[in-house]
Amino acid sequence: MAEQQDHTAEALTSNVTDTALLFEGGGMRASHTSAMVAELLRAGVHVDFVAGISAGSSNAVNYLARDPLRARRAFVDFADDPRFGNWRTFLRGKGMFNAEYIYEHAGLPEADLPYDFAAYRANPARLALAGFDAVTGETRWWGREDMTTLQDLMVRVRASSTMPILMPPVHLEDTVYVDGALGVDGGIPVTAAEEAGLTKLLVVMTRERSYVKRPERFPAFYQRAFRRYPAVAEALVTRWQRYNATRERLFEMEREGTAYLFVPEVMPVSNGERSVAKLAAAHELGLAQARREMPAIKEFLGL
Repeated sequence: MAEQQDHTAEALTSNVTDTALLFEGGGMRASHTSAMVAELLRAGVHVDFVAGISAGSSNAVNYLARDPLRARRAFVDFADDPRFGNWRTFLRGKGMFNAEYIYEHAGLPEADLPYDFAAYRANPARLALAGFDAVTGETRWWGREDMTTLQDLMVRVRASSTMPILMPPVHLEDTVYVDGALGVDGGIPVTAAEEAGLTKLLVVMTRERSYVKRPERFPAFYQRAFRRYPAVAEALVTRWQRYNATRERLFEMEREGTAYLFVPEVMPVSNGERSVAKLAAAHELGLAQARREMPAIKEFLGL
C-alpha cells in the first residue's frame, strides 16, 4: 500500500486524554462514519481512549493505526472485492459477508487491505472492543492486553462484527462470540468509557437523530434460529430497548455538554449495502459533514 505511512520508527503520542472516542456499529453504514476517522487524523486529533463495537471496531483499529486511506477502503472500495462475500459464500457457511477473509486474511502484510500493526503498537492509546458471548449472554470487552499480535486483534474485530444469521459465529477463548451490538449498550460502547473512568465522550454514530429502533417483528424466527444459543435470541429480541436507552442517555449528555455527538445528517446506505458508488457517496457525505463540524469538535476537545 504505497500511500500508507510507515510509523515503525516513530513514537506516537496522544493529545486528548480526558475524553473517550466511541464508534457505533452499523455494518456498511460505516462508509459514512469512516470519514470521521480520516478527518480526525487529518486534523491531528489523537484521543487516548478509543472503543468500538461491530463495524465501529474496524473504525477504532484503523484510527489507532492512523491510516485514513485504509479507513475509507475498508468500507468503500473493498466491497468490490469478489471475495467480500455474497449468497454463494453464505450458502457455503462462510457468511453473506465472508468474515474470515475480510478480517483475518485481507489485513495481512501482503494482502489486499494490509493493516499497519506497527503503528497500532506504537500508538499509546487504550482500546476497547466488544463481543457478545453467545453461551453466557455476557458482553466481553477486549483491551490491548488481549490483542498483542495482528491475529489476536483481527479475530476480535471479526468477533465484534459478526452479525447473527448473516455471518457464522466465532469460536474464541473456549466460547462462541457474535456481534458486540447485542450486548449491554445495544451497539454504542458507552460502558467501555465508564469502566475506564471517562465521563466526557466524542461519539461517532451511524443513525440520524430522528431514528428510533423498533421491536423485532419476528421474534420466533430468532428463537428457532438460535435454539443452541438462547442468549443470542433473547439479546436480538430485546436489543431495541438497550439501543434506544443508550441514545437517549447520550442526547442527555450532549445537552449537559459532556458529550459531542457526530450524528449523520443523512444516512444514505443500509448496513448491507454493496454498491461501491453508493458507499463512496456516503463517505463523501461523511467527509463534508466532518469537515464542517471539526472546528466545534476541536473546541469541545480543548484543541
